[in-house]
Parts: sequence; structure tokens; C-alpha cells
Amino acid sequence: MPETALDSAMAPSMKLTDQDPAAVVAAIEHPTRRRDAGELVDLMSEVTGEAPAMWGAIVGWGSYHYDYASGHSGDFCRVGFAPGKQRLSLYGLRDAPGSDALLAKLGKHRVGVGCVYVNKLADVDLGVLRQLIEVGWAHPRG
Repeated sequence: MPETALDSAMAPSMKLTDQDPAAVVAAIEHPTRRRDAGELVDLMSEVTGEAPAMWGAIVGWGSYHYDYASGHSGDFCRVGFAPGKQRLSLYGLRDAPGSDALLAKLGKHRVGVGCVYVNKLADVDLGVLRQLIEVGWAHPRG
């Protein structure tokens, strides 16, 4: 599998830590972003059947190992999100079979190199988001 810019950027700051995801979510200052992060924790936990863990600043579920021809390798969460100040960055939802068709129905979002950007959950169809999480969980990169 070819290495992407996201893979190259995955530095030690995106490694599994012992931070408490609930504390990270509770500390989000913006009330809408904090509420949305709580909803994402509930939704991703329900879909994956797992508890979240912190991967640097990313609240993530599960893990997968990747190896690239460049020699770069590591571990990363299968699905997750980063509650940024301006928007939510959703990880693990872009590369699964059928994700392009689902993204077309998601609602207001932008697509980055390795993630999907959403300003707020009210801008997207939560049923479609659930489907994206399901296919992303079932088909991790790597």
C-alpha cells in the first residue's frame, strides 16, 4: 500500500497514550464541540463495541498495524476523531469500500488527506455517519 501524507505525518504525538478520553472531552471549552464529541464517543463506542483510547490528540477505537514500502510502519486507531477548535476531524472513514458513496450523502463536510472534516454534527446525517463508521471499522487501512 502506498504511503500517504497522513502516514508520513503520524509522529509520536499520534501514538497510544494513557490519557482519559472522558477527561479530554469534558475539557473541551466550546459547548457545541464538547456535546458533539460526547455524541461521537457514544456512537463510535456503540458501533465498535470497544471503549475509546487516546492516540495523541485523537480519541480512537481499536488499532491496526501498517507497513509501507518506504519502510515507515506503526500502529494507529481503526476509527476515531480529533475535537479541534474549528471542526471535528474524523479518522478511518475514507478508505473502506463504499465510503465514497456514503460521503456523497453525509451532508456538509470536507475531505482531507486522511480524514473527514465536519464543523458540527448538526451539519451531517448521523445515520450515514454511522454507516461510515461501520465500514471504516470493518475495513481498517494497513
